[in-house]
Amino acid sequence: MLKIGIGTTNPAKVQAIQKAFKEHYEDVEFEFFKTESNVGEQPISDQETIEGALNRAKNILRATEGDIGIGLEGGVTESLYGMFVCNWGALVDRSGNEIIGGGARILLPKEISSRLKGGEELGPLMDEYTQTSGIRKKEGAVGVFTNGLITREAMFLHVVQLLIGQWQLRNKEQDK
Repeated sequence: MLKIGIGTTNPAKVQAIQKAFKEHYEDVEFEFFKTESNVGEQPISDQETIEGALNRAKNILRATEGDIGIGLEGGVTESLYGMFVCNWGALVDRSGNEIIGGGARILLPKEISSRLKGGEELGPLMDEYTQTSGIRKKEGAVGVFTNGLITREAMFLHVVQLLIGQWQLRNKEQDK
C-alpha cells in the first residue's frame, strides 16, 4: 500500500491529490492535515511559493508514516506584464527525492494586483471581489478569472500529475 501524506486540509487541494493518485495506484491511503509552509501567508514570488510547497511536503512527511509527502502552494508572481496567479507543488519521499512542479498562470486584474502589492492576501480579496466566502477552498481565483473553465482543483490536479510522473520516472531510472 502506498501511503500519501497531504500537507493541507483545503478541499480543492486534497481532492486534486486524491484524484491524481487514485488514477495511477489501486492501493493508496491518504492522511492529511494542515502543515506550515514557513513562508508568508501570501507568497509573492515563484521562489516563495515553491519553498512553501516544499516545506509543506517535508513537514507532512515528518509528521506521518507516509511514503510520500505532498505540499501544494498557491501564490502570485510579478512580471513585466503584471501580477500572475502561480501554483507549485512538491513531492518528497522517504528516499530523499524532492520533486517540484508548477502549473497554470493567469494575469490578475489591476485592482486585485495593486491591493496584493499593498500587502493584502488573495483569498480574502477574492471573497470580497466575488461577494462570497471560501473561494480558495472552491474554484479559487483561477476559477473566477477563467469563468469556471479551470477550477483550483483542476489546476492543482495538473500539478500533482506532473509530480507523480516525475517521481515514477525517477524511481524507474533508480531501479535500472
